Amino acid sequence: QNWTRGMSYCLHSESHLDTGPIYVRENGKLHMVNQGAGGIQNVTPKARPFRLFSRGFSVELCMNREDDRARRQRTDHFIFTYTKEGNLRYSAKSLFSLVLGYISDNVDHIDSLIGFPEQIAEKLFSAAEARQKFTEPVTGLRALQKFTEAYGNLVLCSLCLRNRYLVISEKLEEIKSFRELTCLDLSCCKLGDEHELLEHLTKEALSSVKRLLLKDNSLSDAGLRRMTAPVRVLKKGLENLLVLDLSCNPKITDVGIGYLLSFKKLNCLDISGTGLKDVNAVIKRIQTQIGLVHSKVPLKEFDHSNCKTEGWAEQTVLQWEQAVMEARKQKDDLRSRTAALRFYGKTHRIEEVVKCKLVEAETKASGNLQFCKEKVQNCHLPLKKEVVGSHELRNGKKRALAEQEKERTSKQKHLCLTVEDWDLLNTY
Repeated sequence: QNWTRGMSYCLHSESHLDTGPIYVRENGKLHMVNQGAGGIQNVTPKARPFRLFSRGFSVELCMNREDDRARRQRTDHFIFTYTKEGNLRYSAKSLFSLVLGYISDNVDHIDSLIGFPEQIAEKLFSAAEARQKFTEPVTGLRALQKFTEAYGNLVLCSLCLRNRYLVISEKLEEIKSFRELTCLDLSCCKLGDEHELLEHLTKEALSSVKRLLLKDNSLSDAGLRRMTAPVRVLKKGLENLLVLDLSCNPKITDVGIGYLLSFKKLNCLDISGTGLKDVNAVIKRIQTQIGLVHSKVPLKEFDHSNCKTEGWAEQTVLQWEQAVMEARKQKDDLRSRTAALRFYGKTHRIEEVVKCKLVEAETKASGNLQFCKEKVQNCHLPLKKEVVGSHELRNGKKRALAEQEKERTSKQKHLCLTVEDWDLLNTY
């Protein structure tokens, strides 16, 4: 009682302050002190509700893209179809398709694909292609290089970039990553002698090219000398070339044609529309040193109908072209405005670049200079003596040609190794 009186006295002395209820713990029990009566009541206090935020706090709900992407991945695990009755039916995807989708989403993180089965790699490439992974600037190049290093010509064996200079300029590194190409069409691209892609043609990665079309590319004798230097001196580069198109390049002269004589395996050659001075001498030289005969009829090898993009990356090249065309539409809109201003005399008229079709018309007017291998005709001779004599003549001609080739190769060794060639070889 004395303790309670002292407590009540303290409470009454400080009654002017609103301290609220006071609790005292005694013998393991909690008691509340009654300020008015000065006693202690055994009343359990009411628990206040716990508030994490204040009463004035408000929350705004927003859509999270990451959650939406995760939700979309969850729905991708199922295949939704409709039955004949119109009911929705779903079935779970296979583990292989789920793993394939996950790897294709992270295809740029693959270390190597060497030794990986080709059948699964093709499906992986198509899955990444459907997600447009190869159109990305950095990660797409890295992923494409992994595939080309492992599978070579399966990724792409033929590439047609005719009149697609914008694709070459935008995706040059991706184009250089293709290996073991057998056909490459770079017609009407205006590359010039110093383009990086022409230098890439002399690398070992493109030594498998058998058909090369360089029509209307503003090439000159210097470009041909640079392109044929590894073949003439090191016997590397485009040594397996069978078909070569150099038409519509008026800066190529008789000197440049001399560099082409190092392509011993050529079957077809087109030099129409070049700046030759002595055409008859060039025709005779090509016939004697390479064995190609001037064709009076246009050859099918140079009509550009057989050259197509073939391989796993066929749709990838189309995606590159579509991306370039979409970026070009904005420029076309600006051109339409400038064309309207030009019509009303607001701006000066600018002459456009001559296209490939006009150059083709000029070559048709100048003449056709296409060469091919002479077809051997079978002659049925009745007498055996004449057959034996013909065999002897052929053997004699072969021996004479072999001796001429030895002399010519010995001369070429002294003629080809010039100071300019050594300077070119030092750059490789």
